[in-house]
Amino acid sequence: MNDTRHAIEVNDLTVAYHSKPVLWDVDIDVPEGVLMAIVGPNGAGKSTLIKAILGLIPKASGDVKIYGKSYTQARHLVGYVPQRGSVDWDFPTSVLDVVMMGLYYQLGWVRRPGRREREMAMEALEHVGIADLAHRQISQLSGGQQQRTFLARALVQDAQIYFMDEPFAAVDAITEKAIVALLQELRSRQKTVIVVHHDLQTVEEYFDWVTLLNVEVTASGATKEVFTEDNLRRTYGGRINTLTRIAG
Repeated sequence: MNDTRHAIEVNDLTVAYHSKPVLWDVDIDVPEGVLMAIVGPNGAGKSTLIKAILGLIPKASGDVKIYGKSYTQARHLVGYVPQRGSVDWDFPTSVLDVVMMGLYYQLGWVRRPGRREREMAMEALEHVGIADLAHRQISQLSGGQQQRTFLARALVQDAQIYFMDEPFAAVDAITEKAIVALLQELRSRQKTVIVVHHDLQTVEEYFDWVTLLNVEVTASGATKEVFTEDNLRRTYGGRINTLTRIAG
């Protein structure tokens, strides 16, 4: 990992809803090739941070750079896995079609996917272990299968940076293990992965970089340096009592 090269730079980022700040003066630098968790209490602005970086919601102020460029200029370098709950899973389309949507930026909206694109999508589905579900309607999938479908859609983009909003939410243990293996593989290929994460017990095991957020950034850096009991108490306002494992 080259610590001098930042995949993401966020400077003075503020986001407000109805004049109430949801993110306030956020500054983070994310090195290339790390697995970073965004951790904080409910309502801390974790998903908002990802959406603001991706330009999905307006910023009140601040600047975001992806490899030194604006998101608009660097969009082709980014893959995004949204929260499962934000998707209409009753939409009548197949798993394979959903995965091929990840190629639309390369194809443009006029050119239709061909055999090469279907092969790429099938390879991505094989990678996440659900190639046998390619022609199933997405409404028929379990929560874990839905999450794997989204991961495959992101993989087919072959991005440099992946943003994942709660990929472990409501998935079974087997799917969680598969997702972790995939994240580690992406890191081994020098990809950068940003994950909104809730389970404090697994942060040290899964991630080598962490941002602690509660509207403002409490700390951001290498997990072994910033994932401390003091920083967690400052982030959660002293409302957690499960931190003894960190010290011991």
